[in-house]
Amino acid sequence: MIPVIGLIVGIVAGLVLQPSVPVGLQPYLPIAVVAALDALFGGLRAVLDGMFNDRVFLVSFLSNVTIAAFIVFLGDQLGVGTQLSTGVVVVLGIRIFSNAAAIRRHLFKA
Repeated sequence: MIPVIGLIVGIVAGLVLQPSVPVGLQPYLPIAVVAALDALFGGLRAVLDGMFNDRVFLVSFLSNVTIAAFIVFLGDQLGVGTQLSTGVVVVLGIRIFSNAAAIRRHLFKA
């Protein structure tokens, strides 16, 4: 119940306050969102498998976002930011779809 309340409060705050992302951080936002989605789908899969641990989820969430942003930052410094961004999105996308397939199998008992 608390996560749902937090989600609603976050959505309302975002709509009311309309925050803007600084220009320097804009290249990292999509990567951070995809990394966060990967952690969320992994957490949902763990809940359904009965192996969820809040500490593991928190560390996974924060480390996914941090490492993905660092890889993109490193790519920007080397002049190959778009290629590394694409690589990060592909890897995290594969993980998201893998977790989604496991969730689907669990929900439909397949």
